[in-house]
Amino acid sequence: MGLMDRIRGRAKKAAGDLAGDESLRRQGAREEAKADAKEDLKRAHEQVEDQAVRVRETEDDAGHGA
Repeated sequence: MGLMDRIRGRAKKAAGDLAGDESLRRQGAREEAKADAKEDLKRAHEQVEDQAVRVRETEDDAGHGA
């Protein structure tokens, strides 16, 4: 979904530039920022999931070693 937001945002920015419509250009910039935020959130979620897996593995290893 982030990619579509980015494409749509760039298209609106370009259309705003061509038409001289600052409002449309700002709207496009907001959609690009939204795409960036979605990608950042996805990366953060993946990092948390990876960390959770490592913690579970460490707990399992500690429990079996006792």
